[in-house]
Amino acid sequence: MSPYLVLLRHNRNYRLLWIAQIVSELGDWFYTLTVYHLLLDLTGGKAQAVALAVILQVLPSAFAAPTAGVLNDRISRRRIMIGADLVRFFIVLGMLGVRTPSMVWLVYPLLLAETIGAAFFEPAHSSVIPNIVPENQVLAANALASITWSFCLAAGASLGGIAAVWLGRDAVFVLNACSFLLSAWLIRRMSFAEPHAAARPPLRARELVEFAPILEGIRYIRRDPRLFATVFVKGGLGLLGANNVLLPILGERVFPVKLAGLDHRRAALLGMSMLMGARGAGSLLGPLIGGFWAGENHSRLRTGIFIGFVIAAAGYVSLGASTSLAIAISAVVAAHAGSSTNWVFSSTLLQIYTDDRFRGRVFSADIGICTLVMSASSYLAGAAIDLGVPPRAFAVAIGLVMLVPAAAWALALRRRPVG
Repeated sequence: MSPYLVLLRHNRNYRLLWIAQIVSELGDWFYTLTVYHLLLDLTGGKAQAVALAVILQVLPSAFAAPTAGVLNDRISRRRIMIGADLVRFFIVLGMLGVRTPSMVWLVYPLLLAETIGAAFFEPAHSSVIPNIVPENQVLAANALASITWSFCLAAGASLGGIAAVWLGRDAVFVLNACSFLLSAWLIRRMSFAEPHAAARPPLRARELVEFAPILEGIRYIRRDPRLFATVFVKGGLGLLGANNVLLPILGERVFPVKLAGLDHRRAALLGMSMLMGARGAGSLLGPLIGGFWAGENHSRLRTGIFIGFVIAAAGYVSLGASTSLAIAISAVVAAHAGSSTNWVFSSTLLQIYTDDRFRGRVFSADIGICTLVMSASSYLAGAAIDLGVPPRAFAVAIGLVMLVPAAAWALALRRRPVG
């Protein structure tokens, strides 16, 4: 833990960004689980209702990515993060209006708007890391960010289920909204140079719809084989997007937590919470172990991506074969240890390979590809389960499909080394 403690102790900007991440993401996971449960409760348990919610939480990022990338490469990324947080504060409060089945429709435009806000925030967050930490600490910074995300998922999903059961959904929505305000305040206290925006003329509205900056970014990625291969890694991870539908369904139908005094609705909510928490636990362990093994060795970062894909595949095959909640939790932990390692390693390589003035567009493309694949995977999961495909069988199918990006990455390294 020494590299992480040194980073937090001596780097005020990163420390503020890290605390903002904790506050915001804990609220997000409280909120996400509650939204999924709200939809299942008000729609009679339809998997497609959750699938549509997942799609609206990820797909808009793909369409907003070109504009978000251009904006992040033209103006202050710090200001973009603050603005996105403030907008999402009001959006999340809108969820308080969803009270009856007739109001379920309101969930979807609110999720759409919130996702667009995240589409501007996330590339800014990834792009500022090399501006606030030295290059030899970039991997540690990314690993700590991923570990924190994972901890927030594990804690937020686990405690979020308990909070929703005992405090009610409205309290969870208010808590998440307030987390965005606190995050914006913390980021506002950061102070660092942003060379990409220095001495640039004021942004013109037409630049957001012009295709020239987008084409420039595409050409930049294509002419560097390292970038071209690495920018698709998260697209491979997007195949696991079905877990956002699959894990809540498994928790509700297959692995409800049976405790004395709990009715089926609350038992199902805790089952969902346990599986989502296991996802977070795995995502926490992966970067810890992987970062210790890889160090600053770029070759190990690339090899680790292949290993991560294989572990994720094995985990979901095992999940489909699970006969108890304990085995299912272990399988989910393993699968997401592999996928989170890939997320950290690919982000680190992209930050090292990319020039600062292109970083917003590269990370917008990176996230856009991921969310596009994730949306397709989530929709397919919801449709297949509602058509009668057993959730266990679908888990096995996801695991087998994850071998495709593993093979593609191995082939890319062999035919055209990205070192």
